Amino acid sequence: MDHLRGLLARHWHAKGRETQIDGLFLSHAEQPSDIMRSIYRTSFCVVLQGSKISLLGEQAWRYTQGQYLIASMDLPVTAQIVEASPDRPYMAFSLTIDPAMIAELVVELEDASPAIERGPLVIGALDPSLLDPLIRLFALLDTPRDLPVLAPLIRREIVWRLLNGPHGGSLRQIGLAGGAIARIARVLRWIADHYADPISIDELAGMAAMSAASLHRHFKAATTLTPIQFQKQVRLQAARRLLLSETDEAAAAGFAVGYESASQFNRDYRRLFGQPPRRDVSAIRKDVTADLEV
Repeated sequence: MDHLRGLLARHWHAKGRETQIDGLFLSHAEQPSDIMRSIYRTSFCVVLQGSKISLLGEQAWRYTQGQYLIASMDLPVTAQIVEASPDRPYMAFSLTIDPAMIAELVVELEDASPAIERGPLVIGALDPSLLDPLIRLFALLDTPRDLPVLAPLIRREIVWRLLNGPHGGSLRQIGLAGGAIARIARVLRWIADHYADPISIDELAGMAAMSAASLHRHFKAATTLTPIQFQKQVRLQAARRLLLSETDEAAAAGFAVGYESASQFNRDYRRLFGQPPRRDVSAIRKDVTADLEV
């Protein structure tokens, strides 16, 4: 794990959070963080040093050095780095997982029994068998010409090992198209990709092959939110990114993500993030270690 920590630290200091590998994000912090709100994509998140707490509704998951968290669908998570210092900084990364890859690999599993539908977030210990492909994936950052060919193969190996691990059921259920979790995951991804558009509960229910009442029940069980509440969180997260990277005008950001009222956008933004848009963004810019994803 020391080797992997060294690779992460070097690439973090050279390039920051984003990497040349699609969906691989790095995190490095020298002090505990404030509360962070974000939408976790279907992903595999590993803590190499320090500790973090992620909350979904009232339930909390704490993961520390040598542990990983699997998010089996797009989820609105509140998180906080709780263990970090200049001498022992918090170090972590997340790698998004393609549900189509899961579906493809589930077919290859020898055990064809139905997956047990577990919670949308699970924590496990990082198995030594995962260290080698993870180190090889990070090493590709030093040989960009190899990325298009080798990265997909290594990602496939990582997903395969996770599917065969003790918490493989949490991913396997995403690969079973008929399961309720997989159907809700499709709806979540659609909302996340079309957050600025108006949504119809009847259309979402049709997408999930459920009644409106069944959709509402399964959706809330998975995310603690209704579809409308989830869309609002996705919109506000997108507006926050716009304010950080493209515009200083709160109203413009609100309209861009689908709001029709600037005053409603400001009220919802303050309710979610604790302060008005400009003040919130200003505070984030002062903290170069702020991380909205990992």
